[in-house]
Amino acid sequence: MRVLVTGGAGFIGSHVVCALEAAGHEAVVLDTAPAGQGLVGDVRDRHAVRRALEGVDVVCHQAAMVGLGKGFSDAAEYVSRNDFGTAVLLEEMAEAGVLGLVLAGSMVVYGEGRYSCPLHGPVRPGPRAVQDLDSGRFEPPCPHCGAALEPGLVGEEAPVDPRNVYATTKLAQEHLAAAWARATEGRVLSLRYHNVYGDGMPRDTPYAGVASFFRSALERGEAPRVFEDGAQRRDFVHVDDVAAANLRALEALSERPAGQLHAYNTGSGTPHTVGEMAHTLAAAFGGPEPVVTGEYRLGDVRHITASSERFLHDLGWRARVGFTEGMTRFARAELAPSAAVPALAR
Repeated sequence: MRVLVTGGAGFIGSHVVCALEAAGHEAVVLDTAPAGQGLVGDVRDRHAVRRALEGVDVVCHQAAMVGLGKGFSDAAEYVSRNDFGTAVLLEEMAEAGVLGLVLAGSMVVYGEGRYSCPLHGPVRPGPRAVQDLDSGRFEPPCPHCGAALEPGLVGEEAPVDPRNVYATTKLAQEHLAAAWARATEGRVLSLRYHNVYGDGMPRDTPYAGVASFFRSALERGEAPRVFEDGAQRRDFVHVDDVAAANLRALEALSERPAGQLHAYNTGSGTPHTVGEMAHTLAAAFGGPEPVVTGEYRLGDVRHITASSERFLHDLGWRARVGFTEGMTRFARAELAPSAAVPALAR
């Protein structure tokens, strides 16, 4: 199988390329950064995309501008890189008759995760108020009675509720891909990544995630700075598992119904708090203990953790790298240089 991997020189994309080649497939890389024998180009450049698609069977679309996108100062750039770039790619795929796509989706499309109120059952809390966050009240209350909520694992059937620019563009990518599938009888699998970490993460960049910030701080001999109270729950999934998920999805594309998009949570399935992650990573590195700052970012959600049972049931994939093992490996791994500007790579 010949696979075009957009963003194949980036953090996740480069691991996907390695997994493809180890399985005997041929990977064609299109990235804004040079990558061995890969093609240097932007997914917004239809001529570069057309050239990259020559002889390709399926596409693994990893290229994106990633990060929080918490304000509107860079909204046009996010939309251009993520949504316009995806539209160009899909147009050229239709023209070339390449009708299989695995899309790098994201858990950010859900907004807050799954919550249950002891009185009202499953509920969807609204965005957290600034006055609550300023007062250190980080847990979202029940929108009906104000009671404390119990967080749980979110499934793919949960309503989508993107709460920042980046999240909105990731959902738009799925809508574009679904429309393309209907128009072309193509097949699309969107892998909604949870918090991916591992070797090759860029250091000290807001586009790499909290694990990169913590690991970079430890390397400088500084204590990781944990926002809020450190009790926010996340699903940390190792990049090796995410690469294996992409490989399984690409190999299974022909088995899935045509003309529609299928979304799969791609996480470990085991929640951990950000504070727990910081302490585990610091202990494995042998560095300073984390410091809980009480600071917050308004675009962040409190808890978002995945149920990846659908992925296991439909395609037989599950994460293999345990939390402690993964963090220990990450503590010893080499980080990539930070990018001077946001790149179209994961």
